[in-house]
Amino acid sequence: QVQLVESGGGLVQAGGSLRLSCAASGRPLSTYAMAWFRQAPGKERDFVAAISYSGSSTTYANSVKGRFTISRDNAKNTVYLQMNSLKPEDAAVYYCAIRQYRAPSSNSRDYDAWGRGTQVTVSS
Repeated sequence: QVQLVESGGGLVQAGGSLRLSCAASGRPLSTYAMAWFRQAPGKERDFVAAISYSGSSTTYANSVKGRFTISRDNAKNTVYLQMNSLKPEDAAVYYCAIRQYRAPSSNSRDYDAWGRGTQVTVSS
């Protein structure tokens, strides 16, 4: 059974940057698509970004395009989310997820396992 552990969240001022990491254990990530989702208080869990098993294909929510970058290092069994130009509306708990297919998806129902999340707070 795969375990996913997110890290890198914290408090940042608007306009600042953070890099989130998602480390996997129990299964090599190299053949699976991965994604980041986020959930703000009182709201549904929303798609942020996804990446194919090789890293050659990525997809982003419109709200983060041009500001966030998803990447992966299969040798380290880790997926990253580089977040730049952060806005107060980016504040949420960020979750990583794994999908037992090679192609990325923006649908949370397509993902089979989730981490516990890391909190991102953006001050204005």
